[in-house]
Amino acid sequence: MGYGLAGLTYVCLIFSLRSSTSQGLDILDPGEVVYIHIQTKGVVGRSVILECGPTLPDVYIWGFTVPGTENIRAVVYNFGQGPRLQSLARSLGDLNVISNTASLFIDKLPLAAHGLYTCQALYDTPQGAKLIYYYVQLAVLVPVSKPYVIVSDSSPVEGTPVWMRCGLENGTSPIRYIWERENRDGALANLAEGSVNLLNITSVSRNHTGWYRCLASNEVNQQRSDRIWLDIIYGPDLPRIDITPYSVTERGYSALERETVSLMCQASSNPPSQYVWFYNNSQVFTGQQFTITKILRMHTGHYSCLAQNTYLNTRSKTTITLTVYYPPDGNPTCTILPTNNYTDLALWCSWEGGYPPASLYWTPTLVSDSEQGYSLSNASLIQPGPSTTNNSIFTCHGSHVALDAPYRCSISTYLPLGKPRCFAYATRNNEYLMLSCSWEGGFPRPLMWWVSNNGDTYGSSEEEANILVLRSSSALSGKGFTCHAAHPLSAASERCVLRLEAPVLVTHRSLVSVYEGSDVQLTCVLKATYPATGITWYNNRKKLVLDTPSKYLLYHESAWSNLTVREADSEEDSGQYWCSATNAVGGAEVPITLLVKRYPIPPNVTISKIMYNSRKRMEVDVEWAIRGAGDLTGFIVEQQRPQMPALKTNSTMSWLRVVTGIEPDARQYKLVGLEPAVTYTFRIMAVNRRTLGYPSEGRTPADPPFNAYPAVIGAAVGGMIVATIGTMLLFMFIVRNRNRNPRLHDFFFGMQRSQSQENINYPEDEVVSRSQSEGHIEEGAPSPSPGPAVVSGSPMSAEDLPPTGDNEDPVNVTITVMASS
Repeated sequence: MGYGLAGLTYVCLIFSLRSSTSQGLDILDPGEVVYIHIQTKGVVGRSVILECGPTLPDVYIWGFTVPGTENIRAVVYNFGQGPRLQSLARSLGDLNVISNTASLFIDKLPLAAHGLYTCQALYDTPQGAKLIYYYVQLAVLVPVSKPYVIVSDSSPVEGTPVWMRCGLENGTSPIRYIWERENRDGALANLAEGSVNLLNITSVSRNHTGWYRCLASNEVNQQRSDRIWLDIIYGPDLPRIDITPYSVTERGYSALERETVSLMCQASSNPPSQYVWFYNNSQVFTGQQFTITKILRMHTGHYSCLAQNTYLNTRSKTTITLTVYYPPDGNPTCTILPTNNYTDLALWCSWEGGYPPASLYWTPTLVSDSEQGYSLSNASLIQPGPSTTNNSIFTCHGSHVALDAPYRCSISTYLPLGKPRCFAYATRNNEYLMLSCSWEGGFPRPLMWWVSNNGDTYGSSEEEANILVLRSSSALSGKGFTCHAAHPLSAASERCVLRLEAPVLVTHRSLVSVYEGSDVQLTCVLKATYPATGITWYNNRKKLVLDTPSKYLLYHESAWSNLTVREADSEEDSGQYWCSATNAVGGAEVPITLLVKRYPIPPNVTISKIMYNSRKRMEVDVEWAIRGAGDLTGFIVEQQRPQMPALKTNSTMSWLRVVTGIEPDARQYKLVGLEPAVTYTFRIMAVNRRTLGYPSEGRTPADPPFNAYPAVIGAAVGGMIVATIGTMLLFMFIVRNRNRNPRLHDFFFGMQRSQSQENINYPEDEVVSRSQSEGHIEEGAPSPSPGPAVVSGSPMSAEDLPPTGDNEDPVNVTITVMASS
């Protein structure tokens, strides 16, 4: 009925609009009105679209009916001039009309938007106006909120009932509930599922302990609650006692003496149980684990564990019997000893102590079990030596009631490897001679004794090794000694022989010559000796040579020795050297003569030129020549140390070596770094390795020649031009005025000849020539400085030669011009 009234009202509105429009509308029969019903769901806070036909009507009106009422209120309309929202639209959410359609778009949907929406759409068709009613039923759904769990008792006692309820604030029905439980291991399980939010447990057990939560869901979403812990109170159960370490016997448990025994009591209980330990009905400890450090046999008895639940005031108790056994200490000890004069083997095994005593027996053996028998604590057995193979293994087996497995010890009997070895060596200073014999590696150990080559036995018999000590004597040279060795596995005795010998030395070269300055090696070979001895060297002064790298180098091997004399000197190192060796039965020495020769004297040197290359007197160019042919390896330049004037007497001035290592092909050199105020004297000598030639004569550098020719010529030419012009003017003046000044005329033209003179003095040339001819400093020369000049030099090149001219000093030129008519 409500919908019909609404339709009449809207029809009336449409008719009134028709009358106000310029164009007429032909209304079809109302019986032809179309009614369309639509169901739509939306979620609170989200968006939804309400459709009003697939195309845009010419006129449409949207109305809203609140559930439970029949009133239809307009929300939006469009009479051809665009949609117009009514005030009711603001309460239905963020409502808008979708462009080019009559559909409504509602965003941020509120719960109040739930209800019936009616869209009256009028279409102008060629057949006339067509009216369609769209009934859109909008259901606004509310998501479920986060649920919470309410429990009747979070810590119930085992066997009591418990209920849990899943509370929920919001959510559109129908709502479904799922109960989940998570145990201590993290495993998740579903307990119940349905539309009821109540979980009822009629009788809880300890298995119900865990985390509980509920899951609430509807057609919009689902939410889980926070976990709640359900703690079931129970116990204690009957305690269980675990012993570590332990072994089970007929009377209960057993443990080994002097070991640490731990008794652990476990009884299921919540809250955890409290434990009390009793030993023979006497309380000894409070706690879950009772540890006895180094348990003793007196600790055998009854041990009880009492478990208590203080929350429930309940208790339970368990009792066990512990017997302390102790086996023998360690493992069985076994060995093999020689017996019957080293012809048989005695197998012996022992495992003392323990309760009860251990049982022992040997495997394998060549005797029957009845002959061997079983022994307690120790066992021995005689095994025939010649019948026993080498590397045989014998095992002694031991068992004890306190042990889970038998113990054993194995031992092997075997011959020593190879043959007996013997050698001789002397004590310090060769005072005693020691003969050593050994045959190691066998078991049991062999017996060793010494016999001389004439059959006499020396010393006593020893096992595995035997050392015979004799006083040193030359009478022992050439004498032989035999070491005998006996072993149960060997049918005959083994032996080794020593023969003593005094040292015998030889050398490949008894005369060694070498040039001075070279390293020379002397070799000495120990041809025969026993016992072994070292080689010592004595130098040409009969002094013991030690390994001193600055002069002597020693290198030894077992049978030879080298002595290296470094940088041999003809005066110090020439002579006879001795190679010596001594052992306990004699000694020997070999002489080796060392001849150190000097290199030939190089040829003499003469200085052909020595001159400063400038007037600054800081660099000197020196040239030289050699007289004759001969070996040479370089040149040395020496400078004579200048003396103070007060010391300039007959005392000999020393020479200082300033330049060395000049190549043997060089014949000129430049000395630099000189002091201008000092007068130097230099000399040169040739060098042939270590041999120095005779020095050249000492020469003092000469000053370079004064090269004033360009200046003099220029001045002369200029003066001649000026003089010529002046002379011509003077002549013209005198000729023209000869009558007025006759004397002047006669002075010039009355003389027989004209003369011009040019005087140029070169005092340096005289000094240079004199210094070159004399080769030394004049006594009248100024005194040099007392210290030596620091001179450095380098070979001369073409650029270093003195210049052709030097215009640094002024030149005085006197020109006299004389003319005559």
